[in-house]
Amino acid sequence: PPGNLPDCPNGSQWVMEVFNECTQDSRDIASVVLGLVSILCFVAASFPQFYQAWKTGIMDQALSVYFLLGWLGGDILNLIGSFLASQLPLQVYTAIYYVFADLVMLTLYCYYKAKNESRRFNIRINAAFVFLSLGTVLTISFLGRDAAVMQDPVTFKGRSLLSIRLDEFGLKPFTRMEIIGFTIGSISSVLYLCSRIPQIYTNYKRQSTVGVSYSLFALVMLGNLLYGLSV
Repeated sequence: PPGNLPDCPNGSQWVMEVFNECTQDSRDIASVVLGLVSILCFVAASFPQFYQAWKTGIMDQALSVYFLLGWLGGDILNLIGSFLASQLPLQVYTAIYYVFADLVMLTLYCYYKAKNESRRFNIRINAAFVFLSLGTVLTISFLGRDAAVMQDPVTFKGRSLLSIRLDEFGLKPFTRMEIIGFTIGSISSVLYLCSRIPQIYTNYKRQSTVGVSYSLFALVMLGNLLYGLSV
């Protein structure tokens, strides 16, 4: 009878329970492991920059605020998209962490800017920071309340923004909520890509990378490489 057989009879049970993904051979397991290591790289990427900021005290000069705002905007949209596209809990939790880490980094930026410039703040920067912070809090509270309603089972294939739904009759089309989530995720990717440009310009203008953590970008590059291999 339907339901008596497991979804993945020859696969790893814990991977199926945690990731809702069927891993039946070494290639599948390698994909999962690389994906997990990729997440760890992204999670750890901010810490070297925190240390560099404390060590040099010139974070406001070393990093472009538009680089930080681009990252924060991309992560906020990624978080919203993870709810709308019914991503797995691990992906939602990591998206929340990314937003939190961005807010901490932006807070450090504002702290050192205030310290080094004696209360002279850029009004546009602070307005954008406050707007994004409030938007994040409101979005998390709103989506967290409605997440249970929007979640239904998916077959996980890499990122859930690209997942497919299955029923006993075969494929089902994407819902409107999933399409919106996919669109938001795409805009998030554009923000990630464009955020590098202000930082490259800042480095060129200063003719220096003092105060910028090499490990931050090395871990991000490694995370992207491992994620690509995982896919």
